[in-house]
Amino acid sequence: MIFRAKNLRIRAVLTLLALPLASGVAAQSYEPQDGNITVNGTPDPSQMIMGPDIKGTIIGRKGNRIKVLSADGTNRTIAFDATTTIKAVGGLFGANQRRLAEDSLLNGLPVTIKTLQSGDYFYATQISFRTNDLKTAAMIRNGTAQRFEEQEAATAALRGRMGDIDKYNIKSTTNVYFESGKANLSSQARFELCAAATAAEAIDNALILVVGYTDSTGSADLNQRLSERRAASVINYLQQACRWKPYRMLTPTGMASADPLASNDTDYGKAQNRRVSVNVLVSKGLDGL
Repeated sequence: MIFRAKNLRIRAVLTLLALPLASGVAAQSYEPQDGNITVNGTPDPSQMIMGPDIKGTIIGRKGNRIKVLSADGTNRTIAFDATTTIKAVGGLFGANQRRLAEDSLLNGLPVTIKTLQSGDYFYATQISFRTNDLKTAAMIRNGTAQRFEEQEAATAALRGRMGDIDKYNIKSTTNVYFESGKANLSSQARFELCAAATAAEAIDNALILVVGYTDSTGSADLNQRLSERRAASVINYLQQACRWKPYRMLTPTGMASADPLASNDTDYGKAQNRRVSVNVLVSKGLDGL
């Protein structure tokens, strides 16, 4: 369902995004999950077992490691080396394939990775992606450093773009809802997200801001993490399934149980508050051009 956004709510979110990094946001910086991970050290890939196929978006790169965020909000640090096959797939049914160098592993690139695993250590035997997705990721990069700290650069860029919030028109808000404690998307949510992306695509110069929320159940820290996971699930689906271009996406945020739509005193109210809001924004200077 699509609702007309309440300007005060969205502007409050934009104001928070425009502020310098607070401790809660800083905690989201893309540091390796295991500071001892090395590519050429132990464990030896020949001694590892077959790991899962990992699908997601590259959100950080540091040396011979990439960090990949999956649709369920899980992120993993994955090692690779010169023996890892890196390839782009294009054409009808993926008929056209070409091997590429590791400098093609850009932030914002959706990938599928075949892995070997030893505990929490993942090693990539093959990394594949669509040719068109690589072109999009190259556009997104726009000179931004390939490093785990890129979240700070993205936030700084957002502060610049949102320096004057009154210059943006809020065109619409689509809310999708979640089960208690969950961050996975329902079939209804998937349908509504692609419908929202299609409608936004018809609006010239439209940007999307994604904000995750929870009900009041649970601790503040737990709800903060859950709201961020829900926002990440929506971001991934919009980009990968609905084909919304990442460079037209503002940095997402989680608002935990803040700004409830309904009272948390009833089950119905809590269900309304377990949501992610997809907000379509257009600069007033560009609106209608």
